[in-house]
Amino acid sequence: MPDTTALTKSTDVPAADASTPAATDSGPAPGKPRSLWSDAWHDLRRNPLFLISMVLILLLTIMAIFPGLFTSASPRDADLAKHYLQHPNWGNFFAPDWLGYDVQGRSIYARLIYGARASITVGVVVTVSVTILGLVIGMIAGYFGGWIDTILSRVTDVFFGVPFIVGAMVILTTFEERSVWVVILSMVFLGWTQIARVARGSVITIKQADYVVAAKALGASTTRILTRHILPNAIAPVIVVATIALGGYIAAEATLSFLGIGLAEPTVSWGIDVSSAKDQLRNAPYVLIIPSVMVSVTVLSFLMFGDAVRNALDPKMR
Repeated sequence: MPDTTALTKSTDVPAADASTPAATDSGPAPGKPRSLWSDAWHDLRRNPLFLISMVLILLLTIMAIFPGLFTSASPRDADLAKHYLQHPNWGNFFAPDWLGYDVQGRSIYARLIYGARASITVGVVVTVSVTILGLVIGMIAGYFGGWIDTILSRVTDVFFGVPFIVGAMVILTTFEERSVWVVILSMVFLGWTQIARVARGSVITIKQADYVVAAKALGASTTRILTRHILPNAIAPVIVVATIALGGYIAAEATLSFLGIGLAEPTVSWGIDVSSAKDQLRNAPYVLIIPSVMVSVTVLSFLMFGDAVRNALDPKMR
């Protein structure tokens, strides 16, 4: 009989050894994939523009909420006899006379601190309001389509065709008292169109996705589809547009106040201070330059923040 020992030995399959390199060719088990938001936050934490803008925005927010932490002087106390266009005392840091006094004998430093409240309030409230309004209109138009989309799109086009500053000027001139909320409402009335267009375009693309079609086939309600499936996936471009627009709304408020048809006394605003100081450019340029620089820094902070968010949420920018 033939010897089968060699055959048996040659066909035996050796047991896999966990310590051998062959067993580790596939590498470690892959970790849980990151979502869009976690991936964006991972990138934002390493973006120096985002970190700088966040520090500035946080400082401005604290100034707006707790101005008493930065100065004990009142922004409305005026003494023309003693402080008319008094020059800055650069060595007396954070004192009422640190940045000098304006044409009414009021502390420029105190008005700089308290002026952040009006600008931040207008910018944030207008941005949140136009985002909600534009998102609702855009989602309804994009999801239902047909005559609903036609009507809402034409209404959006009408409002979009009105120049923002000119339209706000026309609205504000009809009010005798122009408080912060009057300015906010006028800007919201005209500023929702861009968000609505972006939301509509996103919803039109997303509603054709397989998971939305599957949800419809399973009998999900329209409200559930919009809130649970479409909104989370359509909100990213809307947030990008809103964060960039926030700085524009702050600049628009300062522009309207500078023109004399925005916020009015006794409200403390950087735009009001720039308007009252425009005639003193030759005699006391610091009265005009200081609040103007503050407006520029604030707008730039929010623009950098919005730009960083856009780069983090847009895969094409990676």
